[in-house]
Amino acid sequence: MAAPVAAAGAARVSRGLARPFLRPVLTPIALAAGLCAALSAQAQEAAPAPTLAEVTVTGLPLAADDMAAPVSVLEGEVWQLRRGATLGESLAGEPGIQATHFGAGASRPVIRGMDGPRVGVLANGMELHDASTISPDHAVVTEPLLAERVEVLRGPAALVHGGAVGGVVNVVDQKIPTALPENGLEGTAELRWGSAANERAGVVGLTAGKGPLALRVEGASRRAGDYRVGSGWAGGRKVDGSFNETDTGSIGLSWIGSAGYLGLAYTRQQAQYGLPGHTHGFEDCHTHGLGANMHLHCGGHGHADHDDHDHDDHDHDHDHSVPVVDMTSHRWDVRGQWNAPLQGIEAVRLRASHTRYGHDEIEGDAVATRFRNRAHDVRVQVQHAPLAGWRGVWGLSTGQRQFSADGEEAYVQPTDTRRLGLFLLEEYTLGDWRFQAALRHDRQRVQAQHAAQERKHHGTSASVGAVWRFTPGYQASAAFSRAQRMPTAEELYANGLHMATSTLEKGNPNLKKETSQALELGLGKTAGRTTWKLNGYHYRIQGYIYGQTLDEHDGLQLLQYSQRDARFTGLEASVRQALGRHLGLGLWGDVVRAQLADGGGPLPRIPAARVGVRLDTSWHGWEGQAEWVQVARQTRTAAYETRTGGYGMLNLSVYKAIDGTPWSVYLKGENLTNRLGLAHTSFIKNVAPLKGRNVTLGLQARF
Repeated sequence: MAAPVAAAGAARVSRGLARPFLRPVLTPIALAAGLCAALSAQAQEAAPAPTLAEVTVTGLPLAADDMAAPVSVLEGEVWQLRRGATLGESLAGEPGIQATHFGAGASRPVIRGMDGPRVGVLANGMELHDASTISPDHAVVTEPLLAERVEVLRGPAALVHGGAVGGVVNVVDQKIPTALPENGLEGTAELRWGSAANERAGVVGLTAGKGPLALRVEGASRRAGDYRVGSGWAGGRKVDGSFNETDTGSIGLSWIGSAGYLGLAYTRQQAQYGLPGHTHGFEDCHTHGLGANMHLHCGGHGHADHDDHDHDDHDHDHDHSVPVVDMTSHRWDVRGQWNAPLQGIEAVRLRASHTRYGHDEIEGDAVATRFRNRAHDVRVQVQHAPLAGWRGVWGLSTGQRQFSADGEEAYVQPTDTRRLGLFLLEEYTLGDWRFQAALRHDRQRVQAQHAAQERKHHGTSASVGAVWRFTPGYQASAAFSRAQRMPTAEELYANGLHMATSTLEKGNPNLKKETSQALELGLGKTAGRTTWKLNGYHYRIQGYIYGQTLDEHDGLQLLQYSQRDARFTGLEASVRQALGRHLGLGLWGDVVRAQLADGGGPLPRIPAARVGVRLDTSWHGWEGQAEWVQVARQTRTAAYETRTGGYGMLNLSVYKAIDGTPWSVYLKGENLTNRLGLAHTSFIKNVAPLKGRNVTLGLQARF
């Protein structure tokens, strides 16, 4: 009886979200829940498939399926086939997640239409402290090939890791051993090649143990040229400046005993990648006016002279070179866990990190702009024994970030940011019900060095939710969150041209914290031959901080960081039907609608709706999948934003573990029909389309 209710609810939400251009995509999503009713009824008469094994969230005493808000965990063969050159590219196929797509070197996850500081990206529960939240042309300092699993958290679980409004992506790796290898030595090695950019990549990881000590050494190297795009692009066959060369290495040592472990690791990543679409045609542009009356003025002060300037002062020729980001990150991590130190305490976990990050934006033979980030943070988390039926974690996090930028595009002045946070997450089980509650309080101080300004903010976030297993194999969930986000240093103090995104950005030191209220409802079937999930959400954000476009000149946009109430409403759905012992058919889709309140119009760069049809098979050690993904055109655009056409892509993948050996081989094809695709989420969608046909071949050994 629950499935028809889900279908009706899906239809109501879809009608509220859909304009005519979305209906071809939304119809399969809305029908997915309705289809479940018939499929489920038939499946109950057949022998049920085994229930999926419980998947837990790292550092939390909770299972992913028991969370009041959806949690995605990618690991094993699924993650092995998803991994791309960037984190955003690797996650873009998950319902509700897309990417910023800034060439091949920089791509950050976009969750439910939110990106930047509203989406936290962590490494083993700690901030990465790169520059990716400052601008989409800055890479996320993590290597997908070295990740063991990736968790996408929302709702109560996200508050433990910082409470980002859109959600948290936690990348879990093995650089600090937490268990001794069974035979004293274990490891992995992998080679892969991709056709679209002639990508060559290799991975090696070894863990050796002796007595209570375990040593981990791992590294990855990637070389990729400019990638080819789909057919029909006016810019040619390849995206100039889309190359990517990355080297990552780490060494970690742990002491491991019966009472827990304590480990230390050092990681170094070095990367060089191009910046497609970078232009210096706006160097003589500046602003006139104040506030909402601000506008661009270009060419009014010797523009003709500027055209004749040969840029000798920069020792390079902008017309014949692609800007290159030369990035280096040095990071130290400390991780430990002490089991049962006191009565009533099940575990105490320690996380600490220190990061020295820097990248130079090189044009010709000269460094045009230099970014530096020095940061450290500490997090202590206590998991207590059941207390009056409640179990959960309490914790504290603190950190400091010193950021600076110098050069032609130093549009953000040096800042010193300090943060302190207190949090708790609790769960209570009563029969078929699970109740969850989380609370977090943060304090922040941001000091601008040049302007001698200081801004202090504090915010409290809370979330409550419940999961009801109302009949075997079925569950319903609801979660309500109230979260507060404090403005970043960039939103407060940006002031200057940003050539990579063709924007002139103006910060606002008077910004207040933004407060969001989110309601999420879910319904799903978790066992049997038919499984499905349906999630709907609505966010009301008071004082939403965004880059308001005030003016435009030949492609240059004037962005003023402003505040206004906004709303995000969306739907995510998936269904899978087993078609026998070795075959399954799935359908998934997502849609989000985001707009300013009181008739303010759509927000910029909101993802278009998608729907995917997936056929998977498992037979004698072979795993295979065929998928068609259809992306709708995006016609709901903000001021000065252009529409983006839709596209469809065919993807295939095959994985085989070779019996009796440690080897496995995989082959995946993406966009096999070579369709031209533009990502509406990208600042440079027209100069850097998505990859065209790409075939990846990989060979991996685990021993």
